[in-house]
Amino acid sequence: MDVVEAPVSRLERRKQRTRSALIQAAQGLIAAGRLNVPILEITQAADVGMGSFYNHFATKEELFEAATLDVIDRHGEILDEVTAEVDDPAETFASSFRMTGRFFRRRPQESAILLANWQAALTSEHGLAPRALRDIKAATEAGRFTVDDPHRALAVAGGLLMGLGALLASEPDRDGDQTTDAMAEDVLRLFGMSARDAHKICTRPLPHIES
Repeated sequence: MDVVEAPVSRLERRKQRTRSALIQAAQGLIAAGRLNVPILEITQAADVGMGSFYNHFATKEELFEAATLDVIDRHGEILDEVTAEVDDPAETFASSFRMTGRFFRRRPQESAILLANWQAALTSEHGLAPRALRDIKAATEAGRFTVDDPHRALAVAGGLLMGLGALLASEPDRDGDQTTDAMAEDVLRLFGMSARDAHKICTRPLPHIES
């Protein structure tokens, strides 16, 4: 027998909109590096009342943590969609790296949040890190990578990815897609893949990010 979900009440929808507005306001502030703003400024940016803030978050830090986790979660969901039809774990890993690199230019606010919280992003149970670790392990088991410590490999790839973000930010005229794909090839070769196979994987078409 199918279970019919109860409709969401008007009050619950209003609460969801308020929480979403607070998170979006916090994300804009995090991306701008403005972490020391008073709660009043956050509620004004979200266009909600001061009392509404405390209905959802106990502290400003709790809000910022939720805002960061929201970005990490959505990033992971996008990567899952991009790689859903890919059978080769090495290509899955490379596609996730290449898409994330492209986000530095195409989704600047979210990328700024990831860069500002790079340690959390690389150790979180959400987003890119657990998926990358999964793919590194699977590619090693399949003989595509030669990796003796998947967690160290993840740290190497994560460090290079964050360095890529900093490079693209400091050199706005640099070709971001070309640089991202070249660095993805570098990572695959570091993990034991031949230059030919790495180039083949990293020059395959990617889905349109906008879709």
